[in-house]
Amino acid sequence: MTLRKGEKTTISIQEHMAIDVCPGPIKPIKQISDYFPRFPRGLPAAVGRSGALRPAVTQPSVSPAEAPREEDEDVDQLFGAYGTTPAEQPAKCQAPEEVVDPEGYESDDCTTLGTLDFSLLYDQENNALHCTINKAKLPKLDYKKGLKPMDHNGLADPYVKLHLLPGASKANKLRTKTLHNTLNPTWNETLTYYGITDEDMIRKTLRISVCDEDKFRHNEFIGETRIPLKKLKPNQTKNFSICLEKQLPIDKTEDKSLEERGRILISLKYSSQKQGLLVGIIRCAHLAAMDANGYSDPYVKTYLKPDEDKKSKHKTAVKKKTLNPEFNEEFCYEIKHGDLAKKTLEITVWDYDIGKSNDFIGGVVLGINAKGERLKHWFDCLKNKDKKIERWHTLTNELPGAVLSD
Repeated sequence: MTLRKGEKTTISIQEHMAIDVCPGPIKPIKQISDYFPRFPRGLPAAVGRSGALRPAVTQPSVSPAEAPREEDEDVDQLFGAYGTTPAEQPAKCQAPEEVVDPEGYESDDCTTLGTLDFSLLYDQENNALHCTINKAKLPKLDYKKGLKPMDHNGLADPYVKLHLLPGASKANKLRTKTLHNTLNPTWNETLTYYGITDEDMIRKTLRISVCDEDKFRHNEFIGETRIPLKKLKPNQTKNFSICLEKQLPIDKTEDKSLEERGRILISLKYSSQKQGLLVGIIRCAHLAAMDANGYSDPYVKTYLKPDEDKKSKHKTAVKKKTLNPEFNEEFCYEIKHGDLAKKTLEITVWDYDIGKSNDFIGGVVLGINAKGERLKHWFDCLKNKDKKIERWHTLTNELPGAVLSD
């Protein structure tokens, strides 16, 4: 249709809708999307729909449940701008690719149960295993991944528990303090096992568990890891950053011959000044539990035999409710150095009970008729006057020549 200058005309609505926005021959609109063309997906975050340059803003991550559906995006693109000017329309762009946090997890297991940083050191000279628990990164509550609820606020009250396998759980269990309301606990706490021998380092495994403390219910297990001690080199600190695993079963059929009554750290010194043998009872470790609560109330007795006058008995103080008591007590037996070769030192550990007979836990015999480390300890004492010599000894449940009553 051609209009001359000055002429007026009336165009019907139907004709108006048939006019294309671009000059040229009239053509019908096949679908509404031809009238509202889509913008290409994947525009960079710094560029809006108008093409104007914008400062890049980090978008918060959106869970799959909160993310808009593709059909909703289409409707928004077609009708969402109705009644607004282009400047007022928020720029829409494709969801950014998932960015891996450099401090985050590296696998699904890590994401599910968390990570733990710690270090281990075997002090061979002092027969000690030092376990330093540094920090952990625990997951947020996620029912889809089957995690048990922790606290109602989605946080936890975590602590770390150590357990040497095989062995009695109470005697071999250590734990850190509890940190409250956190998923990123930092302990920087060192726990030490005493009385650890080279044999232990070959055959034992350290189990490290992370748990959530609950005052009103049972504590919740979060995750664990197990480190064979043979992986450690003596006197060298080894650092670990590991993914926690699901709880593994403990072998209940472990060799009963490996069971022990506990260990005791003893010092011997022949003092020329005091003209006597100084016997030091320093500490015990991993004692057998004798009470119903899973602990013992241990104390130690010493005898120097033969003891015709029945005056050689010494006794330490009682330590309540512990399987790893520390005594640091010393007793003196006045005796000539030459007579020690004829003597035997008997050391017994007992569990104190009120109102009934005390329970025998275990004992050890040092003397010229002993064997192995017990004989070597006695011999080194006789050979090195005025030198204190400390050694760990394994307690046995049978003590030849001892009276098993208190």
